[in-house]
Amino acid sequence: MTRLLLALSLLFTLAGPLHAQRAPNAPAEDGPTNVILMIPDGFGPASVTMARDFLRWRDGTTELPYDSLHVGSSRTFSAKSRITDSAAGGTALATGVKTYNGAIAVDTTKRPVGTLLEGAQRQGLATGLVATSRITHATPAVFSSHVPDRDQENEIARQQLNKEIDVLLGGGRRHFLPETMANSARNDERNLFETARRKGYQIVETANELSQTNTAPLLGLFSDGHMAYEIDRDQTQQPSLATMTETAIDALSDTREGYFLMVEGSRIDHAGHANDAAAHLHDIFAFNEAVNVALDAAHRDENTLVVIVSDHETGGLTLGRNRNGEGIYSWHPDALADVTASSAAIADSIRAHRSSNADPTTVRQRIADTLTRLTGVSDLSDERLDRLVDVEGKYTLGKAVSPIVNREALVGWTSHAHTAVDVSLYAYGPGANRFVGNHDNTYVSEALADLLDLNLTSVTEALRTTEASE
Repeated sequence: MTRLLLALSLLFTLAGPLHAQRAPNAPAEDGPTNVILMIPDGFGPASVTMARDFLRWRDGTTELPYDSLHVGSSRTFSAKSRITDSAAGGTALATGVKTYNGAIAVDTTKRPVGTLLEGAQRQGLATGLVATSRITHATPAVFSSHVPDRDQENEIARQQLNKEIDVLLGGGRRHFLPETMANSARNDERNLFETARRKGYQIVETANELSQTNTAPLLGLFSDGHMAYEIDRDQTQQPSLATMTETAIDALSDTREGYFLMVEGSRIDHAGHANDAAAHLHDIFAFNEAVNVALDAAHRDENTLVVIVSDHETGGLTLGRNRNGEGIYSWHPDALADVTASSAAIADSIRAHRSSNADPTTVRQRIADTLTRLTGVSDLSDERLDRLVDVEGKYTLGKAVSPIVNREALVGWTSHAHTAVDVSLYAYGPGANRFVGNHDNTYVSEALADLLDLNLTSVTEALRTTEASE
């Protein structure tokens, strides 16, 4: 008997958790009516830990909104690189097709491939895109347009309006304004705001205007470029990601057939590129609030599937680092608590001091005072201060600010680019069991298309027929 028990114990140990073995082949359940796909761009495993550790230090919170929904992980490589960009990673999530970095919903031959949003529209579902980047940026673009190069944002904007998506909320006004208007990035006289009005869109440009509407079709563009980092956001001008998500859900919920909504926490990624731990953290918190909004909606109607997955990790974040050549078994969440501006905003303040007419000693002192006021770091070394006084380059100054805080917090970064690590996968609602396990990123799209009964192959065929006739 003892030998039998030992053998069974060994068998179960080798087999792993029973639910993890069973779930992918579990009997099919009724699919969802609505899908909310949430993409925290640039959000890796260490990002999760950092956010949880900070909240536990600050107020004793031990769980993030999605911790109990963790069902697996996603592999992120693109067709031609072990490290993806957001265009290729987003295309995989939107279409189920691997492609090259820079591609927007086209395959490796640059031919269009059907997206979840387009498939949902063919099924009569309402559709929406919400992002804190430009709405024409890579992730929202891959669901709503087809171009061979992600930098073709003027064309992406045109295609997005032609797609007649019910709700579009984010930044990026500059790609909708004719070239003769201030801050436009277009090279033609197309006024896509006028195009949107002719199509019946309500157009809003401030947080207050958004608060006064929740009906589709709705176009909300709240900045010329990307929306502000959450740590810098003027709440009277730009709505939070949670508010945009709530408005989108309210507007799309009027459709009896259901809806597909993609929500991106875009600037989590940008803070990772800048190695800006505090901005990264605050945009994660903003995303978490949007997750709460989505989960509340799913709890209320019981017909909504919420899936959360990043397109890739950014920056190679580590919690713990060497300091002065010594490995230290610690990291300090409290060192991020005093930071009240992004490294980019701090860099802007430093530039203002540097361009003033004050004498060099006064400029140097003002820069040091600004660092202390906005980061809480008071013991700035002469070497660091020299660099802040002298360094040039559009992004270089911000990247000189970030290490000052990182050193205090004992936070490390390995890159200013993306990395190849797997990212976490979370799901709640009808069909959530389909995501258990480690999957290629293309599987997310395949599973969602199956659950919503979308035929993306027929969408692709229709796109290519149209392409051939043009």
